[in-house]
Amino acid sequence: MSDEYEHRLMSVAMEEAIKAKNRNEVPVGAVIVNSKTGEIVAKNGNRTIQLNDPSAHAEILVIREACDKVGAQRIPEFDLYVTLEPCTMCAGAISFARIRRIIFAAFDEKGGAVVNGVRFFEQKTCHHKPEVNYSVKGEEAGKLLKDFFKEKRKK
Repeated sequence: MSDEYEHRLMSVAMEEAIKAKNRNEVPVGAVIVNSKTGEIVAKNGNRTIQLNDPSAHAEILVIREACDKVGAQRIPEFDLYVTLEPCTMCAGAISFARIRRIIFAAFDEKGGAVVNGVRFFEQKTCHHKPEVNYSVKGEEAGKLLKDFFKEKRKK
């Protein structure tokens, strides 16, 4: 994939993160793309507060939508772009959905489960390990999150 392609898709995920922030949700956005066609199949941001659902992370929402659209529980030809390193719950969903590749922007030293924390995909109990790339728009995504939480602490 070209850098321009990756930046364009992460920009769409960033737009979803900003929408989440505007809903007073933690600003994380995600996009799922059909790797064969380049078509964006689903895009969304966190909606845990809006839906009163602790599992309504951006990654889970786009995985659900993509699976529904293709009528399958596994989507091995799909790539996931997300603005923050996935947590353990999302890493599990990514694995079970057999997503081909994940690209995330900012590292999450506290809650991440890909290169931080439990390193879910490195566990021998993990059924499927996607290709993992990171740091596309990492600084921008990290700043959005830091500014969001800084503002929350003021209130």
